[in-house]
Amino acid sequence: MGIFSSKPLPKPKPNPYARRDPPELSEPPPETPRRRPNPPPSPAKHLMAALLRRHASMKPNAAEIPEGEEKEDEAAVGLNKSFGLSKKFASKFEIGEVVGRGHFGYTCSAIAKKGDLKAHKLAVKIIPKSKMTTAVAIEDVRREVKILRALTGHPNVARFHDAFEDSENVYIVMEGGKFTEDHARTIIVQILNIVAFCHLQGVIHRDIKPENFLFSSKEEDSQIKAIDFGLSDVIRPDQQLNEIVGSAYYVAPEVLRRSYGTEADIWSIGVIAYILLCGSRPFWARTESGIFRAVLKASPGFNDDPWPSSSSESKDFVRCLLCKDPGRRISAAQALCHPWLRDHEKVKLQLDVHVFRPMRAYMRSSPLRRAALRALSKVLRADELYYLEKQFGLLSPDANAGITLETIKMALMKSATDAMKESRILDFLEPLNTLGYRKMHRDEFCAAALSVHQMEIVDGWEERARSAYAIFERDGNRAILIQELASELGLSPTVPIHAVLQEHIRHSDGKLTLQGFLRLLHTLQPCSPAKTP
Repeated sequence: MGIFSSKPLPKPKPNPYARRDPPELSEPPPETPRRRPNPPPSPAKHLMAALLRRHASMKPNAAEIPEGEEKEDEAAVGLNKSFGLSKKFASKFEIGEVVGRGHFGYTCSAIAKKGDLKAHKLAVKIIPKSKMTTAVAIEDVRREVKILRALTGHPNVARFHDAFEDSENVYIVMEGGKFTEDHARTIIVQILNIVAFCHLQGVIHRDIKPENFLFSSKEEDSQIKAIDFGLSDVIRPDQQLNEIVGSAYYVAPEVLRRSYGTEADIWSIGVIAYILLCGSRPFWARTESGIFRAVLKASPGFNDDPWPSSSSESKDFVRCLLCKDPGRRISAAQALCHPWLRDHEKVKLQLDVHVFRPMRAYMRSSPLRRAALRALSKVLRADELYYLEKQFGLLSPDANAGITLETIKMALMKSATDAMKESRILDFLEPLNTLGYRKMHRDEFCAAALSVHQMEIVDGWEERARSAYAIFERDGNRAILIQELASELGLSPTVPIHAVLQEHIRHSDGKLTLQGFLRLLHTLQPCSPAKTP
């Protein structure tokens, strides 16, 4: 299941949570519950409705699915659960193993026993009538069958064959297979291309969700386009916004804490990627406050089908986007360089505004701090180097010439809209003005633009840190006084501070220990945005 093929269930009315404090939070379960008797809405509803109108199968208004909260019907026993469908499912199909579970039903493999589909492998979605406890739930199933019939033939929707029922279940027979990683990649790449461009212009979207992206045509290679910027805002480098806006299922944890930047958009893309790859939401609850608790505290699950059979690259990609610490979350430009995406034909490599923040910190650093970063850059992984080298190429057309203030300006001008040219370019250039007098070559750029915070959450960080320290010992470590170390770390030279720093300097030669080296690295990175309780 995925953004184009999941069932069009009704969804709560979109709610921009403007200027609202999150409710009191209590500790939730360690992982978001995945299976509920009443499911969350399908993220594909708006796309299916748009395609339905395009195929002229319904009147324009008929494709719109009513918004609103579901309410339990206490008179469920008296509900009419007859759909007027064929009751010959058992004679035509043989059910196989369960291949996926959702909030409202489950999907099995199947083989046709006779007819035109004989011996063909199919997928059958089974919806128990026992879970249809409201009139709305019953209407959802009717609508799903109706929409699937109308959408048959579109390349981005799984082919619908027929629907059946018996006294216990409704059976929806579809073509076999699932929404593949390749399909998901194609969608996510295009969304990231859009968001990376927005962030470069200083625009934060703040309402990334499937409803705000549509196909430009019904062709198989149709482009995805953003259609709604109603909650977007302009943001300066290092600025933090505090309005709680967006849609509950896609809102980033830092938005609920009222201190966020462009990283919040990346979280929302991570939620979409999770849905595309497994058909369920990573964070779900029946109430708004429950959703908020899950977003703030729970971890997305990767144990249920189809995750065990998904590629390790796809799971790593989603985890990188759904990192709760925005300071460690990858940017849109980094995501486009992730091994799961970077070879896709639709990737548009773009200048990443996030490289300028660590560059500014590097250029304000002392020679000792720069030596520590250069040592760490020697142990970068291949995927980390790939991203940094691509960014270096965008900032320096001639790799041998290096980066200067002028090449940065040219790169920004090339990517900028008219609005950005008027003001935003100066915001980036002013803190880097020392590059007006010297050049920064590839190796130094990799040291200046790397992120310690992102590196330390990757498996194997301890071993890499020790390797970097060994290089630092050989090439950059030197004797240092406690007073100088306190100054390096931006600490006041008090007696308690001096006692703490004793373990960071070796008594034998006055050089930094491994702990001192790591402490020095951490001071080079900007602090994560303050978290308001």
